Amino acid sequence: MNRTWRKSSYSGGTTDSDCVEVSLTRDALVRDSKNPSGEVLAFSTPAWRQLITWLS
Repeated sequence: MNRTWRKSSYSGGTTDSDCVEVSLTRDALVRDSKNPSGEVLAFSTPAWRQLITWLS
């Protein structure tokens, strides 16, 4: 499955590589933007919502 990855608008754009990318399709996947072929963290939708709520 092809996934769309996106970075936060607060990441500093293309010059700032110290950020993560998120793909939200049925679940939430998170990866290091400097290493897109590296390991990925996977969150269920409820776990992702809980994490975002906790971080806010």
